[in-house]
Amino acid sequence: MKYYVRLTEDAENDLLDIHAYVATNDSPEKADRLLDKLEAVCCALADLPSRGHAPPELAPTGLRQYLEIHLKPYRILYEIAGRYVYLLAVWNGRRDVSALLERRLMR
Repeated sequence: MKYYVRLTEDAENDLLDIHAYVATNDSPEKADRLLDKLEAVCCALADLPSRGHAPPELAPTGLRQYLEIHLKPYRILYEIAGRYVYLLAVWNGRRDVSALLERRLMR
Protein backbone atom coordinates (compact mmCIF):
# COMPACT_ATOMS: atom_id res chain seq x y z
CA MET A 1 0.00 0.00 0.00
CA LYS A 2 1.26 3.45 -0.89
CA TYR A 3 1.12 6.18 1.77
CA TYR A 4 0.89 9.93 1.34
CA VAL A 5 3.63 11.91 3.05
CA ARG A 6 2.58 15.28 4.46
CA LEU A 7 4.87 17.92 5.89
CA THR A 8 3.56 19.82 8.91
CA GLU A 9 4.32 23.50 9.25
CA ASP A 10 6.73 22.74 12.12
CA ALA A 11 8.67 20.21 10.06
CA GLU A 12 8.80 22.57 7.09
CA ASN A 13 10.21 25.29 9.35
CA ASP A 14 12.77 22.80 10.69
CA LEU A 15 13.95 22.04 7.15
CA LEU A 16 14.18 25.74 6.29
CA ASP A 17 16.17 26.41 9.49
CA ILE A 18 18.57 23.55 8.75
CA HIS A 19 19.06 24.77 5.20
CA ALA A 20 19.68 28.35 6.33
CA TYR A 21 22.16 27.24 9.01
CA VAL A 22 24.20 25.06 6.65
CA ALA A 23 24.11 27.69 3.88
CA THR A 24 25.37 30.35 6.28
CA ASN A 25 27.95 28.25 8.13
CA ASP A 26 29.16 26.04 5.29
CA SER A 27 27.94 26.70 1.76
CA PRO A 28 24.66 27.11 -0.12
CA GLU A 29 25.57 24.12 -2.31
CA LYS A 30 26.00 21.83 0.69
CA ALA A 31 22.76 23.13 2.15
CA ASP A 32 20.94 22.31 -1.09
CA ARG A 33 22.42 18.78 -1.21
CA LEU A 34 21.51 18.15 2.42
CA LEU A 35 17.95 19.35 1.87
CA ASP A 36 17.66 17.05 -1.16
CA LYS A 37 18.84 14.08 0.93
CA LEU A 38 16.46 14.88 3.79
CA GLU A 39 13.55 15.23 1.38
CA ALA A 40 14.42 11.90 -0.27
CA VAL A 41 14.46 10.12 3.09
CA CYS A 42 11.12 11.68 3.99
CA CYS A 43 9.53 10.80 0.64
CA ALA A 44 10.71 7.19 0.97
CA LEU A 45 8.32 6.84 3.91
CA ALA A 46 5.51 6.64 1.32
CA ASP A 47 6.62 3.08 0.57
CA LEU A 48 7.44 1.73 4.02
CA PRO A 49 6.52 4.05 6.89
CA SER A 50 6.65 1.35 9.56
CA ARG A 51 10.42 1.01 9.17
CA GLY A 52 11.02 3.70 11.81
CA HIS A 53 11.37 3.15 15.52
CA ALA A 54 9.97 4.84 18.61
CA PRO A 55 12.20 7.64 19.91
CA PRO A 56 13.80 6.42 23.15
CA GLU A 57 13.01 9.73 24.87
CA LEU A 58 9.30 8.95 24.55
CA ALA A 59 9.42 5.50 26.17
CA PRO A 60 8.63 6.82 29.68
CA THR A 61 5.61 8.77 28.38
CA GLY A 62 3.84 5.81 26.81
CA LEU A 63 3.43 7.73 23.54
CA ARG A 64 3.86 4.98 20.98
CA GLN A 65 2.30 6.56 17.91
CA TYR A 66 5.42 8.53 17.05
CA LEU A 67 8.26 7.03 15.02
CA GLU A 68 11.58 8.32 13.79
CA ILE A 69 14.13 7.64 11.10
CA HIS A 70 17.62 9.05 10.76
CA LEU A 71 19.84 10.73 8.26
CA LYS A 72 22.77 11.16 10.63
CA PRO A 73 22.93 13.40 12.55
CA TYR A 74 19.34 14.40 11.74
CA ARG A 75 16.27 12.77 13.25
CA ILE A 76 12.95 12.83 11.43
CA LEU A 77 9.91 12.41 13.67
CA TYR A 78 6.62 11.30 12.14
CA GLU A 79 3.25 9.75 12.79
CA ILE A 80 1.20 7.35 10.66
CA ALA A 81 -2.53 8.02 10.48
CA GLY A 82 -4.46 5.85 8.05
CA ARG A 83 -2.77 6.19 4.66
CA TYR A 84 -0.95 9.38 5.67
CA VAL A 85 2.50 9.90 7.12
CA TYR A 86 2.73 13.23 8.91
CA LEU A 87 6.24 14.59 9.26
CA LEU A 88 6.30 16.37 12.60
CA ALA A 89 9.91 17.43 13.10
CA VAL A 90 13.38 17.31 11.60
CA TRP A 91 16.06 17.91 14.20
CA ASN A 92 19.77 17.74 14.57
CA GLY A 93 20.26 14.76 16.90
CA ARG A 94 23.08 16.55 18.70
CA ARG A 95 20.52 18.92 20.24
CA ASP A 96 18.56 18.20 23.42
CA VAL A 97 15.83 16.30 21.63
CA SER A 98 14.00 15.43 24.87
CA ALA A 99 13.15 19.07 25.53
CA LEU A 100 12.25 19.67 21.89
CA LEU A 101 9.93 16.66 21.85
CA GLU A 102 8.25 17.73 25.04
CA ARG A 103 7.67 21.27 23.78
CA ARG A 104 6.44 20.24 20.36
CA LEU A 105 4.31 17.21 21.20
CA MET A 106 2.78 18.34 24.47
CA ARG A 107 1.34 21.62 23.24
